[in-house]
Amino acid sequence: MQSRIWVSSFFLAFSWLISPAIAGVTVNIPETWASNTTKSSPATTAKHITVTKAEFGVLRQEKGGKVTLIPTKKVPLLEGVKYGWRLHLKDYKGEVTWREVLQLPEPPETWGTTNTENFSLSADGTAAQTKRKDSAKDGVIKNSWTIAPGDPLGKHTIEVYIGDRHVATFNFEVVPPKREKPATNT
Repeated sequence: MQSRIWVSSFFLAFSWLISPAIAGVTVNIPETWASNTTKSSPATTAKHITVTKAEFGVLRQEKGGKVTLIPTKKVPLLEGVKYGWRLHLKDYKGEVTWREVLQLPEPPETWGTTNTENFSLSADGTAAQTKRKDSAKDGVIKNSWTIAPGDPLGKHTIEVYIGDRHVATFNFEVVPPKREKPATNT
C-alpha cells in the first residue's frame, strides 16, 4: 500500500514538472485532454517526423484561388479574417496525425467547426482541441481559423502536436482593427 502511495505521489509531483507553460504563457489544457491524446497511426510513427519550418500568420486569398500566409503576431478583430499555421515536414510524405489546442483569453460568444467529431472544448470554454489525420501534401500540414462576431481581443496561443509530440507553439494577439484615416479634400 505504501509503495502505491509513493508511486502516486511521485507521478503527481512529476506531472507538475511537465507544465503546459511555454514561453511564459500558460495553456489551460484540461486533464482529460492529457490522457486522451491522439493515438499515432503507423504511418505517423514509422518514421520520425522533423519540422523544418513553422509559420503563423493571416491568410489572404489571392486572385486565382492561391492562399498566401502573411507572417504576423497580430491578427485584426475583423469578421472573416483568417489566420492559421503551417508546418513544413522534412522529407515526409503520407498521413500525419496531429492535434491542436487553441487557447483564448476568455470564451468567445460561440465556437464553430465543420468537424465536431474531432473537436472538444475545455470546461471553461476558453480552449478548443482539434484532432486530425491529414495527408502531408508536399510535406506540409496546416490549419486555420476565421474571426467571427464575439471573438475576444487579447493574447491567444496555439499548441501543435504530431502524434503525442509537441512540435510548435504560436503566440499571437487579436487586436482592434486599424482605423482608416479620413480622406482630406485639398
